[in-house]
Amino acid sequence: MCDKRFTTKGSLNRHKQIHTTGKLYSCSQCDKHFKTLKHLKQHMNVHSSKYKCDECGKCFSSKRNLTVHGQCHSGEKPFQCTVCSKRCRTSGHLVVHSRIHSGEKPYKCHECHKTFSRSGSLNAHMRVHTGDKPYKCSLCDKRFSRSTNLQRHEHCVHSNRRPYDCRWCGKLFKTSAVLKHHVYTHTGAKPYSCRHCSECFTMLEQLKTHLLKSHDEGTWFTCHICEKKFSLKGNLKTHVRRHEGVKPYVCDECLKCFCTASELRLHAVKHSNAKLFCCGLCAKDFKRKRNVPKHFKRCAAKLGFSDVQSIYECVC
Repeated sequence: MCDKRFTTKGSLNRHKQIHTTGKLYSCSQCDKHFKTLKHLKQHMNVHSSKYKCDECGKCFSSKRNLTVHGQCHSGEKPFQCTVCSKRCRTSGHLVVHSRIHSGEKPYKCHECHKTFSRSGSLNAHMRVHTGDKPYKCSLCDKRFSRSTNLQRHEHCVHSNRRPYDCRWCGKLFKTSAVLKHHVYTHTGAKPYSCRHCSECFTMLEQLKTHLLKSHDEGTWFTCHICEKKFSLKGNLKTHVRRHEGVKPYVCDECLKCFCTASELRLHAVKHSNAKLFCCGLCAKDFKRKRNVPKHFKRCAAKLGFSDVQSIYECVC
């Protein structure tokens, strides 16, 4: 595979996992792959298991795993974080979650020495070195290194379904994660705190950006074309698309192409008659949120309000 040499057989075997995505043993029943023969044998019990979920029919190799899975249907989350009060289904999930607050990253890539808080994140990262993208979208043929990225892509790009609604304002969202961050705008919660200073943030991405800019902690993502730096890898990918002229998001109505899904959503308003935003004083409707503030100030001035800005902040 390559000519790299090692002093021990163990080091060689660990290196070989780079060329095989780290999972040498495959299941003959469902084509899943595993790192060790022991994990494969444990998985094979699923196909002959008597532990089956009555709700969804999924099988498990042990009664304990079935019990933990059952919490997905019941919504039971008995383990609570002492820092932010987030609740988790298992003690293992709580341990992983607590690393958000402690900054602990016990999993290290032996190629580039980057560290991760989850073993799954390390496994997915290893595909950066192998170039492997095993998950393919059936609608646009785009490939992904993680199954979760494929699921997010299919749901956010190819589906208009928005099953998650905000109990405060009724706004609909495609994913529970986006809804969760939206709710913070109503509650004012800032669960992500900096361990170096007293700053707190609504989103993890904001904390990562703060650590980079204020405490020089983390890794900058640099554009190989113009050397511009970004704190988030996603922002770099979008930036590079603009250099390369890549526009993967296409409008179904007019076939116009865009670099990001948000640009496509903004454009799609042109083809819709829906007016989701309104003035809190005269109830006039608008297609775009950005048109409301200017109109609101004019409307407030006509009605004789003096402190227009405070009224707008209160109503909107």
